[in-house]
Amino acid sequence: MKRPNANKEREDRFTDEVVVDAYNEEERAMSWYYYATDNFAFPFKALCALKRSTSPLKVGDRAEVIGMAPEDVCMQELMVLIKWEEEDLAVPLIQLESPDSTGLTRQILADWKYWVDRGYTF
Repeated sequence: MKRPNANKEREDRFTDEVVVDAYNEEERAMSWYYYATDNFAFPFKALCALKRSTSPLKVGDRAEVIGMAPEDVCMQELMVLIKWEEEDLAVPLIQLESPDSTGLTRQILADWKYWVDRGYTF
């Protein structure tokens, strides 16, 4: 998994805490899912930082993240539920930043961005 210019602390966390004992794509997806589910401090305020064609959010939109999307929706990438026009909507976690978050919520957001930016997949 390690690549040049890797963040050793973050890479070790992935190996030791996030995807420990995950040997295939489904196990890695579920490992990330439960790591996020168990450690995010829901709800939290988020800001859209990245446009995705699969999401109605535009850069700069604000949303409240209320939980993880169902497991089956998170098999390709982490998705979270937001309140959108009085409905719950699943959007890609990679779209969101949460400048006011602290602790594990901030860490998970940074870890997921790092994972995606490095080209890692489930």
